[in-house]
Amino acid sequence: MAMMIPDFIPAGMFWVYFTGILEIAAGIGLMIPAIREITAILLIIFYVLVFIANINSSRKRINIFKADYTGPGMRYLYTQRIPMQIILIVWTWYFGIYLH
Repeated sequence: MAMMIPDFIPAGMFWVYFTGILEIAAGIGLMIPAIREITAILLIIFYVLVFIANINSSRKRINIFKADYTGPGMRYLYTQRIPMQIILIVWTWYFGIYLH
């Protein structure tokens, strides 16, 4: 996963672990009604920022399962990551903000 982080951002492994902790905290935050809406907003921002790493990963053809450069490239971005990011953003907005 550290390979996905753009080269201009230092300490790649730190960001991998840090974002993992953020994801756990966001999951907990979504279960607490008092902070559900702000958590959902921050999570949507997080999804957009993580998408930058997905663009970088696709451009470099990173295969995260093998930790090498044999990945599917931009095809993966268009056929899987963009649709998934849209679904996650809409899902988070609907359940975390709209229904709140």
